[in-house]
Amino acid sequence: MAITGSRRLSTAEARRHTVLRTAIKAFAARGYYGTSTTEVAKAAGISQAYLYRLFPDKESLFVAVVDHCSARIRECHSAGAARAATAEPAAVLAAMAAAYTELIADRDLLMVLLHATCASSEPAIREAVRACYAKQVEYVRAASGASDEQIRRFFGDGLLANVLVGVDAAAMDTRWARTLLG
Repeated sequence: MAITGSRRLSTAEARRHTVLRTAIKAFAARGYYGTSTTEVAKAAGISQAYLYRLFPDKESLFVAVVDHCSARIRECHSAGAARAATAEPAAVLAAMAAAYTELIADRDLLMVLLHATCASSEPAIREAVRACYAKQVEYVRAASGASDEQIRRFFGDGLLANVLVGVDAAAMDTRWARTLLG
């Protein structure tokens, strides 16, 4: 960062990171199709022209948001694996799952992931979502040493958790919610 007098000027990379955090909130609320770049720029405190200097178009911005969320999930899984009681695959997976449960309590991140899946008819977004899953699966495989079946169950449980948190099933006192929440 450059310093001018007592004022710090942010670098383009720092501003890009700020825009990504802001865009997560905007896209979480209304999804890819319902969010304009004008809204993101305004929320980030920048002009739309500057937003387009950082990201060439809305699709590129959304893909960067998905990539940012993917990196946060990877960090979450890594932190979970580090907290595992033993190196046994089941223990590592359980620790990763507990960390992921904490992560998706951040509904903005979760809603972006759900919206990204819904917007995967757009080729670039579909590729970003595929890359996100590919990175997660390969990291979980490497960190846990789990079998393919264990990994399928881990991700199946994670996807169910996404839906349950997304619809706030924990706030419901219904048989179906209790059944799925376990």
